[in-house]
Amino acid sequence: MTKTLTHRIVTSSIKVMTGALCRIDASQLARVPDRGPLIMVVNHINFLEAPVLYTQLRPRPITVLAKSEVWHNPALRFLANLWGAIPLRRGKADMAALRRALEILDAGYILIVAPEGTRSSHGRLQRGHPGTAFLALRSGAPLLPVVHYGGERFWRNLVSLRRTDFHTVVGQPFHVEAHKVKVTRQVRRQMTDEIMYQMAALLPPAYRGVYSDLAVATETYLRFPPGAKSNLPCA
Repeated sequence: MTKTLTHRIVTSSIKVMTGALCRIDASQLARVPDRGPLIMVVNHINFLEAPVLYTQLRPRPITVLAKSEVWHNPALRFLANLWGAIPLRRGKADMAALRRALEILDAGYILIVAPEGTRSSHGRLQRGHPGTAFLALRSGAPLLPVVHYGGERFWRNLVSLRRTDFHTVVGQPFHVEAHKVKVTRQVRRQMTDEIMYQMAALLPPAYRGVYSDLAVATETYLRFPPGAKSNLPCA
């Protein structure tokens, strides 16, 4: 069996399976461009968002940055390799992953990135890590915030034999720009928080976590396309 046929069968099967276990509201995903270069920034609740987003967005060219620990599990390793996921060693500057991510973006792919770096399980946003801002600056690719909620109830619903409501919201794209300012650690921190606040604004208030206070959000290093509005209310 060829890799293409295996990919088609496995991806279609997972799409059917997630659709059977969840009521997936994917209508807004139609707003995601047909191809990149695009950095899709998503919140990370549990394992569920990766297969849902990947299968719902195919056949668009898309892959994901995934923690290197995924490759320790044979089944997950098979799926990650099949989907072309990029292994990322957390807790350090993984230049190999960065180079591969830049190559993928240069090839016109959509790259899914979770700035939080680790799953929350409860669904509330955690502090973002600066790697996403660094990748955006190096690639020049636009960022598209795509958030989801409801999946945090998956395991509890599964035990109760109930389907899980999985909601997705797609925001406005934007670029991250340094404006000729030296990109210090403090500047990267502000860039990262600005990205996270754009995501938080798309979520119901109960899911915004450490980014709950939208009134303190800034957009110093963000640039929106002509005619496009910020994702922040009344910005």
